[in-house]
Amino acid sequence: MEKRSGIPGFTGAFKDVMEEVKDGSKVVFTGSVAVCTPFIELLAYTVRNRGFEMLYVPRAMATEARKIKNIENIGYSVVDEKGDPSNPAAIVVLGGLAMPKFGCPPEDVNRMIEELAGDARPKIIGVGFMNIFERQGWDKKIEFDRLIDTTMEVELKK
Repeated sequence: MEKRSGIPGFTGAFKDVMEEVKDGSKVVFTGSVAVCTPFIELLAYTVRNRGFEMLYVPRAMATEARKIKNIENIGYSVVDEKGDPSNPAAIVVLGGLAMPKFGCPPEDVNRMIEELAGDARPKIIGVGFMNIFERQGWDKKIEFDRLIDTTMEVELKK
């Protein structure tokens, strides 16, 4: 286990984990609607130089897959353009899905992984905050290859 801090620690850990995925591969992100989207866009920006074809699948519903594109002067954004999430090299599961109020059952994620996987099993990467995957038992229900967990602290000042 390696500890890092701040946003550069978070994005750097993701960038390092993604070194295990071949340049130009298809990468599918799945997360909860609205809550996970900004994090997905930040992580997509982090690997912008790798030539990945990136897609977002809201709530593990593959039929709702949307492309993630670089928009000039904006950054990486999920766009309202359908995409084909099948046969990805990696599936990035965001922790918002494990939140009871915003997510879905882990069985839905496993079903999506099976549905999208081609001949080779994709690398399954979990990205969460505050040990959400462990707290909800997802680390025992989904076969993650790598887990990135981030802790946030907030201080409200006058």
